[in-house]
Amino acid sequence: MNQALRHYLTITGNYWLFTLTDGAIRMLVVLHFYQLGYSPFEIAMLFLFYEFFGIVTNLVGGWLGSRIGLNRTMQLGTGLQIVALLMLTVPDAWLTVVYVMVAQALSGIAKDLNKMSAKAGVKLVAREGNAQLFRWVAWITGSKNALKGAGFFLGAVLLAVLGFQGAMGLLAGMLVVGFLMTLTLPGGFGAIKEKTGFRQMFSREPLINWLAAARLFLFGARDVWFVVALPVFLVSIGWDFHWVGAYLALWVIGYGVVQSSAPWLLGARRSGGRGGPGARTAVAWSFALVLPLAALLLTIASGQTAGWIITLGLAFFGVVFALNSATHSYLVLRYSPDVKASQNVGFYYAANAGGRLLGTVLSGASYQWLGIAGSLGFALAFVVIAGLLSLRLVALESNLDQEGARAVE
Repeated sequence: MNQALRHYLTITGNYWLFTLTDGAIRMLVVLHFYQLGYSPFEIAMLFLFYEFFGIVTNLVGGWLGSRIGLNRTMQLGTGLQIVALLMLTVPDAWLTVVYVMVAQALSGIAKDLNKMSAKAGVKLVAREGNAQLFRWVAWITGSKNALKGAGFFLGAVLLAVLGFQGAMGLLAGMLVVGFLMTLTLPGGFGAIKEKTGFRQMFSREPLINWLAAARLFLFGARDVWFVVALPVFLVSIGWDFHWVGAYLALWVIGYGVVQSSAPWLLGARRSGGRGGPGARTAVAWSFALVLPLAALLLTIASGQTAGWIITLGLAFFGVVFALNSATHSYLVLRYSPDVKASQNVGFYYAANAGGRLLGTVLSGASYQWLGIAGSLGFALAFVVIAGLLSLRLVALESNLDQEGARAVE
């Protein structure tokens, strides 16, 4: 096994374990606090700090990774997640809104440090061109999301079997294994010799900036119905926790499988000779998301709100969204030079966290006041905005390719 592949597998293994716990936490918090009588909007507020500190962490984390190394930021993220899990093993009487928000803040910092470290790390170890980069990015992202789906189901099962506190303790123990894995990465992995100033953590590259703006609305379109609205809606129409957890798990697992298959589904080797998709692919798949959302809203307007209709439509949304996400995850690395990989990835995923924050808050608020149709209406508006923002990438990418061709000449 060559060194690059060994490092890639280490990064992926840690990311898998981390993601499993992260998915479980999300389901455990939503279902446990719904049991305790919290409203949908109050449950959404429990995730407010989680998403807010994710934005801050991505901005600072990319800069930090370039200074101390991605191995250290991955270890820091894994360690903070263990602390956050242990904080939630206390009795229910201690689980006030403020206390849980603080624990979720630590979890949000941990998650985005881990994600930034893993994604930037792949850029550094993939050395055989864009085709390998696209395959490795698609695999780590897709497999991660499949495991996040498994985490949703695991969280629902652990809540029923071990209770909230017991589940958190078990997840913390699992993540200790992930921390030990990171110790095998080389010291200073991803650090650069020329130390960058703090102000440079904000990207000034037009391609990264426009891609990040599109990413914000893309992920807002998913989380506005996914985080709170859909699980609460399904429980309200008679689904039990196991079935809700199973559906969300299957949705995310299927999403991950499609992401992992994106290089094959998108014909990466035939995409203009670059070995990966381009800006036009991002535009096309962004606007394709309009179709399932518009169909669902028309169906609801006609009076059909059966659970199977909503879940089937959102499953189709998930397939299209997965191809969108895989394209975006590849493009941010393709547009980034090695020396700025961690900073650009950090900035880009700060926008991703911003979209999740926007979607999370609106998920609780829109469902509480407008129902499931309101949440899907916001999602439709967001995907249209994401598509319009992606249009700018086409011209910018064309200029980048022309500059590259002149440099070769």
